[in-house]
Amino acid sequence: MGRLDNKVAMITGGAMGIGEADALLFSKEGAKVVLTDIDVIQGKKVVDAIRNDGGEAMFIKLNVAREEEWDNAISEAIKTYGKINILVNNAGVSLGKNIEQTTLAEWNNVMDINSKGVFLGTKNAIIAMKENGENCSIINRSSIDGQVGEPDLAAYCASKGAVTILTKAAALHCGKKGYKIRVNSVHPGYVHTSLTEKEASDSGLSDDEYFSNVGKLHPIGYIGRPMDIAYGDLYLASDESIFVTGSELTIDGGWTAQ
Repeated sequence: MGRLDNKVAMITGGAMGIGEADALLFSKEGAKVVLTDIDVIQGKKVVDAIRNDGGEAMFIKLNVAREEEWDNAISEAIKTYGKINILVNNAGVSLGKNIEQTTLAEWNNVMDINSKGVFLGTKNAIIAMKENGENCSIINRSSIDGQVGEPDLAAYCASKGAVTILTKAAALHCGKKGYKIRVNSVHPGYVHTSLTEKEASDSGLSDDEYFSNVGKLHPIGYIGRPMDIAYGDLYLASDESIFVTGSELTIDGGWTAQ
């Protein structure tokens, strides 16, 4: 028996990085996967990999900052699989600039994707999940930068801080209403993904230099891999976390313990 048997999991930003790791792992654990992203080509490759391994998956193009696209994605998922039990609000962008350097347009873009996208996903998932009578889980991708600040990631820190507290408010709402929906946030440290590769580029360092320098800042001595975070997401997605809601799961190699 898989840990996610008979569950339907929607994952945003699932074409690469942590989202891809989630999709592959959740499928191996028995979930039907609804993978969404703006990258159609790479997203369909992940779906093909799941199907070739004997799993069930579908792809839906989704810009998480657009409400009408959320309406379509939720409708398509339910039409295909009948329900949604799990949503991982994973899609996100970064911006390696301090507050003086950040333009309003850049601020709005980061907030649209990282914060508004999570708001829209959480809201629409609750509406879709609350009547199905099954244990459901919403997992919102925050960051260590939703817990502590960094000087050169001003907009990113703000957007992830918003995710952290929105998650708690949504968890309390679901509990007060008696919905069988848990809402939690996951806070990765630095993980080798396209997001951190962009931060490396923004820093002016080579990838090797950047990841070596950042790795040394983690007490464990190195940065994470996407699958390191996916296993934490799996716990929250499964019924093993039935008593966990409104919580912050930090997976950061000790960064925030300092």
